Amino acid sequence: MSQEEENKLAEEVSQEQLEDSNESVDEVAQLQAEVAEYKDKYMRAYADFENTKKRLEKDKISAVVYANTSFAKDILSVMDSFDGAVASIDAITDSEESPVLQKIKEGIQNTHEQLKKVLEKHGISEIECEGCFNPEVHQAIMQVESEAHENGAIVQVLQKGYTIKDQVLRPAMVSTAKSN
Repeated sequence: MSQEEENKLAEEVSQEQLEDSNESVDEVAQLQAEVAEYKDKYMRAYADFENTKKRLEKDKISAVVYANTSFAKDILSVMDSFDGAVASIDAITDSEESPVLQKIKEGIQNTHEQLKKVLEKHGISEIECEGCFNPEVHQAIMQVESEAHENGAIVQVLQKGYTIKDQVLRPAMVSTAKSN
């Protein structure tokens, strides 16, 4: 084989290797693009999974916190009865009190306080009704003319309202002042 033939053969081999190398580079680039695409899909699916997991955990906690809502609403009528009993007993003057009546008054007040503590222990608290009307926690039943109060201020609480954690269990029923 002559030098010329060897050079030609070497050139052909070199050309084939170059073509094979270009094909390999193209394949590598294509595979890298596929890997990047699959990685992106994986990351999105993983993020979606994590968001779903967090939302379900939050829903679970919420369900546990608010599971006793209907029971708590039923207990509020008992609390209303105790509020009425305490108000009635407080209206009795000291001159009308007998030792027996004093013991009854003390028993009702103690039971009322115990019920308040149990409700507070379970995240149920009374809605504040001082100051201005707030439609998120108050329900206006009527308006009364009052020169002693500003327009829209709460004049009287007709029925106490309660919240459980941060959710309104029952709005406070109030009367508000209206201006002339």
